[in-house]
Amino acid sequence: MSGHSKWSTIKHKKAKEDQKRGKVFSRLAREIIVAAREGGGDPSVNTRLRVAVQAAKAANMPADNIARAIKRGTGEVEGAQLEEITYEAYGPGGIAMCVEVMTDNKNRTTPEIRFILDKHSGSMAEVGAVTWMFERKGMVIVDADRATEEQLLEAVLDAGAEDIRPGDDVFEVYCPPERLADVTDALGAADVEFATAEVSLVPKSVILLEGKNAAKFVKLLEALEEHDDVQTVYANFDIPTSVMEKLAAA
Repeated sequence: MSGHSKWSTIKHKKAKEDQKRGKVFSRLAREIIVAAREGGGDPSVNTRLRVAVQAAKAANMPADNIARAIKRGTGEVEGAQLEEITYEAYGPGGIAMCVEVMTDNKNRTTPEIRFILDKHSGSMAEVGAVTWMFERKGMVIVDADRATEEQLLEAVLDAGAEDIRPGDDVFEVYCPPERLADVTDALGAADVEFATAEVSLVPKSVILLEGKNAAKFVKLLEALEEHDDVQTVYANFDIPTSVMEKLAAA
């Protein structure tokens, strides 16, 4: 697995324990709000919303929270307008990063993200400087105790899946972004629960980080993901699993 995939798996395990003080539900709610605002509140015709709701249910988000987020997105419930922004940046060791946020105040969020980067040996990049290093893919993570690789292949191949990669106690299923809902629907039809489902930026190549750069980068990653407006951080890094787990637990 790439570094970001390892990091996503570690976060998934940690989220099972404490839901990161509500951070997980907040991120999922924002995705539902924006999906409903852009495509309407009916998951059967709004693909992005259907995937967002499926991901929320997989994380055990209460049904009332899901319904409230949909109504906020459609305007039935008042709330601040959210704007989607992707910041491009560099981290320790020359790592390329894309920081996706949803904010109701860009003038507040931009300097805050810049401050976090500067504090942790990173820097903001120009628009277009790093996005070319990534490929947009649908990605579904399935815990390995939920299905075998053969069962997954049988379930999702006809739904548009392009690749299944075994990792540390998980499988990663990749597909074109527009087929993500088809893949999650196929898993549901096969009674296979998934841990997360999202349109992800997958690095075309990765940079191996070890030693001080690995430690610095993980601290930067954690600081960014602790920010309330940050949805996801993508980066073209790889860190040995044993090192990653040690740093994540520190």
